[in-house]
Amino acid sequence: MDLALFYFLLLGFAVFMYVLLDGFDLGIGILYPWFDQTSERDHLMRSISHVWDGNETWLVFGGVILFAAFPLAYAEITSTFYLPIMLMLFALIFRGVAFEYRFKSDTSRPYWDFAFSAGSAIAAFCQGMLVGALVQGVPDGINQLSSLHWLTPFSIFTGFAVMAGYALLAACYLYMKSRGELQHKAAQLGKRLLLLTISAMVIVSIWTVISQVTVRERWFDGYNFLWLSPLPILTLFAALVGWKALHQHEPHKSRFESVPFWCAATLFLLGFAGLVVGLFPYLLPRQLTFMSAASPDSSLVFLLPGVCIFVPLICAYTLWGYRVFAGKVEDYQEGY
Repeated sequence: MDLALFYFLLLGFAVFMYVLLDGFDLGIGILYPWFDQTSERDHLMRSISHVWDGNETWLVFGGVILFAAFPLAYAEITSTFYLPIMLMLFALIFRGVAFEYRFKSDTSRPYWDFAFSAGSAIAAFCQGMLVGALVQGVPDGINQLSSLHWLTPFSIFTGFAVMAGYALLAACYLYMKSRGELQHKAAQLGKRLLLLTISAMVIVSIWTVISQVTVRERWFDGYNFLWLSPLPILTLFAALVGWKALHQHEPHKSRFESVPFWCAATLFLLGFAGLVVGLFPYLLPRQLTFMSAASPDSSLVFLLPGVCIFVPLICAYTLWGYRVFAGKVEDYQEGY
């Protein structure tokens, strides 16, 4: 039980790190159509060219933990949601290829711009649909690869909600990494996306509480809502702080330019915490708990040395990479 819980928390950490870090660089692709000048698009690409592939390390790491520590959940999730997972992976492949070819192309650059933007949007949408389908749960006996049971109004809405959230992260990241007119444009987009993201969070929360009895009981039985009330209160507070920072932005106030990004990250953290509270201890709602899906203790113990080595290593080189490329994009425009 203790080891299974440890790996469950580690999986949650990997998922959150992926959503936060790869979220803003997927969001850059989602925002791409709103920046139509070549110089602006060059700026967007350079802002993430040094981190985008490292960010996806967390997707691989999360998949490894799910496969090794919770093989039954891995088998159920990958077979049940085969189509959206494959769409997401193909989108990420096209997006990665676009990074390499766009910087070296001339006449074909519009095609690589499209591949980058479309790949980012499709990957984000598929991730949102997966979240929505997992929250709804899987009907018993559904395991056909051709099944479209995951394609529901709720999962489609969560797909667009995740796209809005990733675009918010990207706008706040651009605000932190840009100057002048582009920074102002990022602030304006960020304010609209903040309103859109908060609205989507409210709608998804109400929709989930109404449609999912177990989630409703978890939040509203007895004094549960009183104990859990800090989550929505802190969410509102983070949104207000982020709005104020974007609304009253001033040039050359670099000390405060990171505030909107950290507020957006806090929104994701609190949203993720609310999701875990509602679904715990399930990996596949109403079907598989992390205890029932866990590998034997001998396998979990075998994994520990690798986890103890690679988690600090991944965290260290991630922090180092962001530290080396700290500052505005123009400060390292030749870095790629």
